[in-house]
Amino acid sequence: MSAAAPPLTVAMSVYNNGPFVDEAIESILDQSFGDFEFLIVNDGSTDESGAVIEDRAARDSRIRVIHQENRGFIASLNRMLAQARSPWIARMDGDDISYPERFAKQMDFLAANPHHGVISCSASLIGPDGEPVTRPPIVRPTTHEGLVANLESGPLLNHNAVIYSREAVLSVGAYRPAYRHAEDYDLWLRLSTVTRMANLPDALVAYRLYPDQVSSRHVVSQARHAAIAWLAHCERLAGRPDPTEGCDTLPPLDKLDAIFGKGSAAYVRRRVIDRTLYSPEAIGGEGYDILIDHIAENGTEPALWRAAARLLKSGRPGKAAGVANALLRAG
Repeated sequence: MSAAAPPLTVAMSVYNNGPFVDEAIESILDQSFGDFEFLIVNDGSTDESGAVIEDRAARDSRIRVIHQENRGFIASLNRMLAQARSPWIARMDGDDISYPERFAKQMDFLAANPHHGVISCSASLIGPDGEPVTRPPIVRPTTHEGLVANLESGPLLNHNAVIYSREAVLSVGAYRPAYRHAEDYDLWLRLSTVTRMANLPDALVAYRLYPDQVSSRHVVSQARHAAIAWLAHCERLAGRPDPTEGCDTLPPLDKLDAIFGKGSAAYVRRRVIDRTLYSPEAIGGEGYDILIDHIAENGTEPALWRAAARLLKSGRPGKAAGVANALLRAG
């Protein structure tokens, strides 16, 4: 006879998190709420991550390891959802830290608020070596009503700090491959109509910042996919079919007006520019053509001239000249 399922499954996907993964695992094993199974997908890591995970699994029976060829973050999350034995899923990233009271406080909230299917929390910031990082605080709504009222502004729930109902997530189709780099935001939008969501104000996780992490490399794609997720959400709210349902990839910008209606492409471009304008790496790279098209459609703005100056200062004179010429033509 198999053992009874624990109330909580911890789901962590790891890809080349070697310098940080042992500390991440330890922070889970040290939780004051310890009645969980711990699923770890080693998503084809080529560093020491796999060996670290196996060493930890040999010393704690709560850990269940899944080794696979590299399939990507979304596929790994969906695999863990399929294999989880518990009604509640706690997300964790292989480079972050959960503080000891995280699960206890979140599970207490869910027990006291049975109509909620999603609970996240605030996060502190740390650097590569665990040193505190100070940035202006992000104030996130704590109630379902506050979250829903502000969902258009972006993902207001920390994905690496969430506990959610497995049943609720599966009922809306789990993570969708087309929304790579914005898979969490797309999920929150769909969940917002079937369950209640909340944030605890406590910082119960430490989010690690370091060079070349995935979230900083794909900021343009993330912003574009998030904006399309919002358009799809609006279609569903209006009682119309979601045009992106079943898609493996999202449509390009020049197809959006035909799919979602006139002005949709301009809306997505504006969302991308708002998110990336102060990053010369973004607007000088993947976001450059989006910026040029935005200028052609909307004309000049002081902030856009400053973006050209930032491109020049960052050693991208060709891109700076291109933006300046577009602004002169538009002016």
